Amino acid sequence: MSDKVILAYSGGLDTSAAIRWLKENYKMDVVALTIDVGNEKDFTAIREKALNVGAVKAVVRDAKELFVKYFVWPALQADALYEGQYPLATALSRPLMAKLLADVAREEGAVAVAHGCTGKGNDQVRFDVGVQTLAPDLRIIAPAREWGMNREQTIAYAKKYGIPVPVTVSSPYSTDENLWGKSIECGVLEDPWNEPPEDIYTWTASPQKAPDQPEYAEITFDKGVPVSLDGEWLDGVSLIKRLNEKAGKHGVGRIDHLENRLVGIKSREIYEAPAASVLLKAHLALEAMTLSRLQLRFKERVAQEYADLIYNGLWFTSFHQDLAAYVQSTQRHVTGTVRVKFFKGSCQVVGRKSPKSLYNFALATYDKGDQFDQSASPGFIHIWGLPVKLQAQVQLLGEAEGPLKIVGPKEQE
Repeated sequence: MSDKVILAYSGGLDTSAAIRWLKENYKMDVVALTIDVGNEKDFTAIREKALNVGAVKAVVRDAKELFVKYFVWPALQADALYEGQYPLATALSRPLMAKLLADVAREEGAVAVAHGCTGKGNDQVRFDVGVQTLAPDLRIIAPAREWGMNREQTIAYAKKYGIPVPVTVSSPYSTDENLWGKSIECGVLEDPWNEPPEDIYTWTASPQKAPDQPEYAEITFDKGVPVSLDGEWLDGVSLIKRLNEKAGKHGVGRIDHLENRLVGIKSREIYEAPAASVLLKAHLALEAMTLSRLQLRFKERVAQEYADLIYNGLWFTSFHQDLAAYVQSTQRHVTGTVRVKFFKGSCQVVGRKSPKSLYNFALATYDKGDQFDQSASPGFIHIWGLPVKLQAQVQLLGEAEGPLKIVGPKEQE
């Protein structure tokens, strides 16, 4: 009996070719594991394709609820956005997939797991580090990292063995999608000067062809987690799906990112993430109302660290546990409703309210009902400015010959 390997199987070019390649080069029985994280694919057809290509077994796991509850919502609460642009859709799905790969390997008595990542991407790190952490005894095989074939050669290899693939040399885009977003790369997109062709977008309408009238949405959060859309309470999966459709038809959520990969190169990535873009913006707006200035400033730093650890494949680390504990603490009072407006590719926050709001109308207004004690300001300014005044008198004004003037570095020399 041959050893078993569990292959993370998407049904795409690389993983389809990998089934045949693993049998030829490792003499292993391949169990194809397809994980549904909101890919909106025909999983019955994918399962049949895996078996037809040569897998001894094809397993499909519905992980949408797990994905949203344990990966997407914590990242949203952290405001995780890699390099200020990427909502981390693909990166967030990989630790979940690594966990399920290890689980199925145990169930099937497999000695190895495999994935379709190349040797120049980020996903190989996320899969490898995740599996090494959760199941260090399992061997990890990455066919696309080993076989040495380029895109055209992989297509030719698939055709040689009668493996149907969803790409051609003339349309070589590589895509990955889940509930939180879709990524598109390769082909003409590899030249950063090229404008992305309209036909690559499937989730979002062209802003030029979007409705001529704006549309509004109201999102209610409970402790930083979205729970309601337009007054209707929804589970996380349904809320994200509905918001993807609602914002997407207005062209919201297109991202063109020149990205710094973990492996040390820059790559041009196109993303579609309507729901993610809207929810991240709405969540930040609610935090601005319910968190203090010191909390907000420090959380900005935490958000960057959190985004980096997700991108860099460090989900299963003590560092993540530490950051997550802080993030959860900050979300205790992030409860309320945010109103957003969609129009021609834009999403604007136009209203927010919260029972935990730190915004006090009586203190902020300049009209009737103003309760701010302006007579206290001179004393406050005196104490606040005292160290500035003292330093200026002792160190600046005391050294100046004549009127104090602003000088540049060269003049100071």
